[in-house]
Amino acid sequence: MANPSIEELQNSDEYELVAELNHAQIKEFVIKQLSAGGWFVKSFMIYQVIMLVLAGFIITRSVIFAFQENSEPLFYILVALVFCLSLLIVIHELLHGVAIKLTGAKKVNYGAYFRKFIFYAEADQHVLNKKQFAFIALAPLIVIKVLSVFGCLLTFQHPLVYFISLVMCAHSFFCAGDIGLLSLFYQYDDTEIYTYDVKEEKKSYYFKKCD
Repeated sequence: MANPSIEELQNSDEYELVAELNHAQIKEFVIKQLSAGGWFVKSFMIYQVIMLVLAGFIITRSVIFAFQENSEPLFYILVALVFCLSLLIVIHELLHGVAIKLTGAKKVNYGAYFRKFIFYAEADQHVLNKKQFAFIALAPLIVIKVLSVFGCLLTFQHPLVYFISLVMCAHSFFCAGDIGLLSLFYQYDDTEIYTYDVKEEKKSYYFKKCD
């Protein structure tokens, strides 16, 4: 079944606007959604705590090895930090972009609010349903997680494992915004939610199907 058009969402009595997001305020919007809780957010928070503990262990272990005159693990840790703050951001957004294209979007736009350290990929006026949005939001998390776990298994006895494992842990925090946006859909489990971005307005709109 095809998604409703923007005209149908805006003008039909079958749909109701439930949220309007100004992209410049996306951080505040995400924090609000995460604060709302729910099983979906709580599950992700548990995962975040696990990744935080693992990252602390990895970094501490590399420092201990450095004091024991084995600085190679710490070197890979430092390289991982540089990678996470540069290329990983690009990879993350490109994965969003690929997922958006796979939902049928003709063009993907990329942008950033550098002062807030916010980066995004969007398709102008492309309507998405819950399953499509979940696919887009979770694509980077799942792809990088799978590749990282596989990489850790291959390099378990090599110092490179410090690089891969820290990237895996750090990337989980990159996904907090995606989870926050996706959590809105899980606040309406009893009905379908549709969303679309308007590039010119720098806004996203969320509509629910009325009972």
